[in-house]
Amino acid sequence: MTTTIPAGTAAAPGPALGPRRRWTVLAVCALSMFLIGVDTTIVNVGLPAIGRGLGVGTRGLEWVVDAYTVVLASLLIASGSLADRFGRRRVFRCGLTVFGLASLACALAPSLGFLVAARAVQGVGASMLSPVALAIVVNAMPDPGERARAIGIWASVFGLSMAAGPVVGGALIAAFGWRSVFWINAPVVVGALVLVAMFVPESRGQRARRLDLPGQLLLTTALCVSVGVLIEGPRIGWSSPSALACYAVVAAAATAFVRVELRRTEPLIDLGLFRRPPFASAVLGAVAVFAALSVSLLLTTLYLQNARGWTPLAAGAATLPMALGATVCAPWSGSLTGRLGPRRPLLLAGGFTAAGGLCLVDLGPDTSVPLLLLAHLLIGIGFGFANAPLTHTAVGGLPPSRAGVAGAVTSTARQVGSAVGIAVAGALAAGAGPEGLARASRPGWLLVTACGLFLCVVARASGGAPEETA
Repeated sequence: MTTTIPAGTAAAPGPALGPRRRWTVLAVCALSMFLIGVDTTIVNVGLPAIGRGLGVGTRGLEWVVDAYTVVLASLLIASGSLADRFGRRRVFRCGLTVFGLASLACALAPSLGFLVAARAVQGVGASMLSPVALAIVVNAMPDPGERARAIGIWASVFGLSMAAGPVVGGALIAAFGWRSVFWINAPVVVGALVLVAMFVPESRGQRARRLDLPGQLLLTTALCVSVGVLIEGPRIGWSSPSALACYAVVAAAATAFVRVELRRTEPLIDLGLFRRPPFASAVLGAVAVFAALSVSLLLTTLYLQNARGWTPLAAGAATLPMALGATVCAPWSGSLTGRLGPRRPLLLAGGFTAAGGLCLVDLGPDTSVPLLLLAHLLIGIGFGFANAPLTHTAVGGLPPSRAGVAGAVTSTARQVGSAVGIAVAGALAAGAGPEGLARASRPGWLLVTACGLFLCVVARASGGAPEETA
């Protein structure tokens, strides 16, 4: 998700829509954003039930989450370019269709391999929704003030969806079983397709960027192999020939990616942006925030269900404080960032996240429920405060022609953080039985604490005075 104007959109004139129509377009696009955010986290709480249903262990289950996240991260930028070239509404409808069909395939999956493949296809569909939907909203709202309010709502919806996923998933699994977390997408997608056909106008970028197929292939290879070795490393051995081959592939793909991008006139990722310390730190901060969130959600799910015997509904309900903190603090963070700049909200985000992680560093089999709830509230507050200042830091001072690309890179970084967090949490829990799960998860809570402290470092590079973003 990005809260900046996508590349190619700023100068494109929007259609003359009435106020009611403009806000209807926002509602339709926000619905798709909510669907993507929920689907990123809703599966977490269902992993133990999926494992029992398909007869697989924790390590295999990590692929159920990361197949979606890695593909989504890899294709976000390319999907935005396709939409600018071929029409945003057309690509948006295509994304909804792919996402819906893949959801049905997930619900019917007879085996782990089939489910993982279907989740990867879901990621393809989701990549056509997130950046494209925001471009549609920006194009429909030419007034800067109205557009700023719309983007604020957009950011709040995204934060709420990510935090609400486990709660929704727990309720669905308790009532209908694990396959319901995929069935539920079907009516939402059908409704969204009808609403898009009725209310969303077609639009294109004023100047469509060329597709960077070599860069796209190299980026996807580097991300997929990196996450794969994190997931499978404990099983194959970190110094085994297979692992060493994976390291070599990642290094070669990353090196080739840099060389290709530096030579292209319209690269997939403008590497020159990383020469700006605020941008580079914001990208790393986005990785840290979403890694912390993913680690927290997965470790909590496995600990409560496998070690303490909680139901999926109860485990999902335990994350309600996180959803509450994110929902309340996301719009507040946007307001603070606009008035005071990104430094103070980032310091708040880092402090609350680190405090939440510290609460559970000594997690044990009988840790009190109030402490668990407090930790999730603190992490949720940190997550809510983080997104707006990170986006502001990434795009602050950039011209509109580069702000969209910067926002897209930050969105990709968020998904990379989610994938890495799932892989790390799964690796910690994979070899531990129910009795040892609390002890095994302690390094994960130290990682959450470290991510919070890193956000405080990012705050120092972000600048204190408010700036106008694109």
